[in-house]
Amino acid sequence: MALRFTLRQLEYLVAVGQAGSITLAAEGLNVSAPSISTAIAQLEAEFGLPLFVRKHAHGMSPTQSGREIIREAALALTAAGRLTELAAQYRGTVKGRLNIGCLLTFAQILVPQLRRSFITRYPEVEFHQTETHQAALIEGLRDATLDVALTYDLALPADLEFIELASLPPFVMLPKAHPLAGRSSVSLAELKDWPLVLLDLPLSADYFLSLFFEKASLKPRIADRSRDMAVVQSLVANDFGYSIANVRPLTNRAPDGKPLAYVQLSGPVQAMRMGLLCANGSRASLTIRAFIDHATETLQDILPDLTLRQS
Repeated sequence: MALRFTLRQLEYLVAVGQAGSITLAAEGLNVSAPSISTAIAQLEAEFGLPLFVRKHAHGMSPTQSGREIIREAALALTAAGRLTELAAQYRGTVKGRLNIGCLLTFAQILVPQLRRSFITRYPEVEFHQTETHQAALIEGLRDATLDVALTYDLALPADLEFIELASLPPFVMLPKAHPLAGRSSVSLAELKDWPLVLLDLPLSADYFLSLFFEKASLKPRIADRSRDMAVVQSLVANDFGYSIANVRPLTNRAPDGKPLAYVQLSGPVQAMRMGLLCANGSRASLTIRAFIDHATETLQDILPDLTLRQS
């Protein structure tokens, strides 16, 4: 049976599903909103199903059938992209679309410079990046909307491959004037009665709390939560509590300019392993393999600066 829709229409469909709005999808794809609106209407007519619920002033939400069709459309686009990549492999050329995900907590430090060095080396690659939490990265790798993710070894499923790059032990982030800020190290027992500002991302929060719960008698006093590391840093700098992190900021100041102190966490504490996460067998792709090799080589020079050096 001849197909009555195009890859371009599927691209528009997936873009609207991800953006939740025709206007935002049009801006992201640099095309006109009427073109995307027409493509969605044609697909709905072809499938005989409503793919979105239109909410005035609140964008568009996929219907149940729309969510499934968008998922399959994304897989179809990925498969189509692989055809171009396959031809490039036979020519020995690294090119085509590459979708990279990164954990929110350190994306701003690592991804821009890694992206710049990679596309300078391989200018024919169409590089796309996504910053999100761990659960979404895993889902993106499984549904093929992501090719590789830069993340921690948090709740890793067996169907994904993890390539370790560095081990990052946790440390304590404190306001500069905190009584413990001048210490060379501090224990969890010494922290338990002080207010904690928790980085409340899926799986990440579980890791930070597990550091306390592994010590049966310790229970942290959670005073505040945020899903944004920059907000956590500023809350700490403004004396709302301490926090725990694994990636050391490159400066001793929070985003609002207030000073911070970083102190080593003493005792046996579980380090976080940072690395690259990808689907099993994905390294058969020349472009993905080139990115993994490039990231491994490049990040070895960067990652030591992100650990808390002992004084």
